[in-house]
Amino acid sequence: MGKNRIISATRFIPAPPQAIFDVLADPTKHPLLDGTKSVLSVKKAPARLSLGAKFSMNMLVKKNYSTTNTVSSFEEGKVIAWHHWARFIWRYDLVPVEGGTQVTESFNYDRPWGFTIERVGFIERNQRGMETSLELLEQLVKK
Repeated sequence: MGKNRIISATRFIPAPPQAIFDVLADPTKHPLLDGTKSVLSVKKAPARLSLGAKFSMNMLVKKNYSTTNTVSSFEEGKVIAWHHWARFIWRYDLVPVEGGTQVTESFNYDRPWGFTIERVGFIERNQRGMETSLELLEQLVKK
């Protein structure tokens, strides 16, 4: 689609991949691990995400709105990703390493309309948010 528009953050979390995946596959945990504080609450979602599952969230980015996401990648204990109407993808990759898991969160906005994300300054905001999200994910897994 042209310019490579993917940002990511990686963190070692001292927990097994499945424990981390279980948190990510639970949509009720998403407001707790959102480092941007944009995800306010779950509007409608299954108890556990799966490939093709849809889940709606109440959001706040300058104003309140809701959005529906669709799970686009799902490999138990390894990969989970979803996108909303604009087809920007949020993805988590989990790789087992000695003593825990290397977790990479990425945001792919490689669509022709992705330039809008850059123009409003969301790249830096999302980058910081992903780093915070991974810290929050580690805290949630330790509970």
